[in-house]
Amino acid sequence: MIPRIAYASCYVYSPAGDGAICARSRMLRALLKEGDARFMIKYAARAREQMQPASALAGFFRSGDVLVPVPRCTPKVGGTWAAAELACALVQEGVGSAIWPGLRRVSAVSKSATCAKGWRPSVARHYDSFRLEPFNFPPESVVIIDDVITRGRTFLAAAARVREALPDAQIRAFALLRTLGFAPGIQKLLEPCRGEIRWIHGDARRTP
Repeated sequence: MIPRIAYASCYVYSPAGDGAICARSRMLRALLKEGDARFMIKYAARAREQMQPASALAGFFRSGDVLVPVPRCTPKVGGTWAAAELACALVQEGVGSAIWPGLRRVSAVSKSATCAKGWRPSVARHYDSFRLEPFNFPPESVVIIDDVITRGRTFLAAAARVREALPDAQIRAFALLRTLGFAPGIQKLLEPCRGEIRWIHGDARRTP
């Protein structure tokens, strides 16, 4: 398993916090999951603003990045694929150079949001469910894209699959929204950050 990867995100989400902003964060997550292209363009543009010089995410993305969206939890064809819609919107806004939707699920995993605590899919379970189609060209830099990050297990497993195909590539991860699971409340939705997802004691750990 990859020992660590850098990640970035723009917005925060409180699953159970009280107050109007927490409620708005849950609405934002629901809208993300719907995968509406017009909505994605709006938030991709806001994400790009956070990547300008002197902004919180300046330098995280590079012009030659290939964006690889995380596949849905089931290997179905058709329907909403929020991560792919987000990746398309980011490229349309000038973030990254291209999309490679070649990371696939070959077996279903449970959705983290509907799992009881302690029963969410492990990094190994995600890894076994993934297959990566060969790249048309070997990019030097890959950013794995998802709509929401919780602990980072999915990202770490996806990064391991990409590393197998591209041992010399730089691999990072970006999620528009990050979960603050134990936060009793949040003060604002837009809170860009950069951090790491680490492989520690057999599991993923996200900081911050």
